[in-house]
Amino acid sequence: MIHSFLMIGQSNMAGRGFINEVEPIKNEHLKVLRNGRWQTMYTPVNPDREWAGISLAESFALAYHNDKGVDVGLIPCADGGTSIDQWRPGGLLFDNAIYQARLAMRTSTIAGVLWHQGSADCPSHLWPHYEQKLNMMLDELQRQLGLYDVPILLGGLGDFLSKYRVGTWELENAPRINDQLQRIAKNREMTGFVSAKGLTDNPDHLHFNARSLREFGYRYYDKYLELEDKNKKFCEKFCEDDAIRTELELL
Repeated sequence: MIHSFLMIGQSNMAGRGFINEVEPIKNEHLKVLRNGRWQTMYTPVNPDREWAGISLAESFALAYHNDKGVDVGLIPCADGGTSIDQWRPGGLLFDNAIYQARLAMRTSTIAGVLWHQGSADCPSHLWPHYEQKLNMMLDELQRQLGLYDVPILLGGLGDFLSKYRVGTWELENAPRINDQLQRIAKNREMTGFVSAKGLTDNPDHLHFNARSLREFGYRYYDKYLELEDKNKKFCEKFCEDDAIRTELELL
């Protein structure tokens, strides 16, 4: 059975790494959902724009396969430049992600959710509401897909964003988005924050470069393992406590 992962968010999840800057990942055990069927992974995984490139999901999938020895499927639904409002439940992006995930669930088991988004919500009139809106979206995503027991990984915005002003985007507020992402991860079960500290950018100062995206994918997997281990220990403790209760009832 394929273990699949939903890719949602904006351009840094879709991937803007320049293809010629890193060695390609070629592995027949890595798949991408195309037209409802699994095809061998190739770049760009998430072709939301003609300039889409390397994605962090590629190295994440490779690390997962190398560790667990199973086929890994990616469900590309990220869309560049999109705000959290565009990911609201009932919106086109959200509904498409739900639809694609349900298609994937017919031939795979969804093992996690990969999220990276927030730079579009850096403006001063938007960032204060980000945490509430993302929590609402994640609640509905879990409810509609039943994904209460799989890790949700929230990637941090790059340090470089707050150093520049690109067009009309108020990127100096990126640290405020990161604070909210960390708080969401702390307060939600099976949710982790993946730090982007030290990762570097393309010349546009908006997107991670290819080498950093490779590293980011491995960081996503490290956080995945942390959540998986935490959940395993919780389940073991729950089963132990349940067994003790059963024994006491029999006395």
